[in-house]
Amino acid sequence: MNIKSLLLGSAAALAAVSGAQAADAIVAAEPEPMEYVRVCDAFGTGYFYIPGTETCLKIGGYVRFQVDFGDTTAGLASNLANGGDWDAWTRGRLEVVSKSDTELGTLTGFIAFQAEASQDSLSAVTDPFYFDEVYLQLGGFKAGTYLNWWDKGINGETDSLGSNRLASISYTYTGSSFSAGVQLDEVSRSNAVGVSGEAQGLGVEAIVSAKLGPVALDLLGSYDIEAEDGAIRLLGSAAIGPGTLQGAVVWSSGEGETGAGQIYYAESEWTTAVSYAYKATDKLTLTPGFQYYWNSAAGAGDFEGDNFYRAGLTVDYAIVSGLSTKVSVQYQDEHDGIDDTWVGFVRLQRTF
Repeated sequence: MNIKSLLLGSAAALAAVSGAQAADAIVAAEPEPMEYVRVCDAFGTGYFYIPGTETCLKIGGYVRFQVDFGDTTAGLASNLANGGDWDAWTRGRLEVVSKSDTELGTLTGFIAFQAEASQDSLSAVTDPFYFDEVYLQLGGFKAGTYLNWWDKGINGETDSLGSNRLASISYTYTGSSFSAGVQLDEVSRSNAVGVSGEAQGLGVEAIVSAKLGPVALDLLGSYDIEAEDGAIRLLGSAAIGPGTLQGAVVWSSGEGETGAGQIYYAESEWTTAVSYAYKATDKLTLTPGFQYYWNSAAGAGDFEGDNFYRAGLTVDYAIVSGLSTKVSVQYQDEHDGIDDTWVGFVRLQRTF
């Protein structure tokens, strides 16, 4: 055996041994691909895709600290529960919105739940945690428990133009500058007017809205079937100068039968309200407001009470992005044996 043959044999043996050792080596597994949360910009800012789906989700809400102050007389009540002159309390609100595109339009789910802490209550039994609104929506169809069209008021904190949170079904057609909708409401008398033993009732609402350049108009009509009374409201808004001028007129046919007070608007036969949100700076907005009532509710089923008015000022200031403060002072005229009333609040709110 010569040197060359010996070297070749040694090299072959080493190669065989190395191959056997490589077959027994531990190989690290490849990491699983990770799906990162993707931004969804199809429905506005703040949405993201739920991983593994085409559904977009948005989470928001606010934390509010507020101090109410004022007289403890009826009317513009702020803190009647404890008979004191002021009350400090807090609220937390969380909103979850889901949206996805379908062949029938945008499918939406909305849940808003909130709770108050340390707030004096007129009721001996309170539910501090509750769903404020919860509904589903497909295109123009909407069903759930939510604040209805009467909840839309004007700028500021002076006006009282009707507000209800009801279990409802509605359909709204929306065009480029025109929309129209109809809604069927469940009216629960025990919740609505504090009368027990009454059956569930129904209410009907219809609204027509139009936008004409800087001017927007809403005509809303509602009828409480069991109470056999209804109300009509015209609300307008226009951008004028450095602010927005808004106004409303409401007519109500009556308070409703005894034990079945009208759910939509029963404060007076007629009322008109106006406010002007003056944008003083990028951060500061001043909103004076005024409302007058003709033939106020007297509690006998008809409008036979006094005329009276309400006036006030609301100041909004954006401290930093996401943090704002609001100060409101309101005065209500004496009427129907009720003394004149001063109330208001100071609010600090972190929105996210």
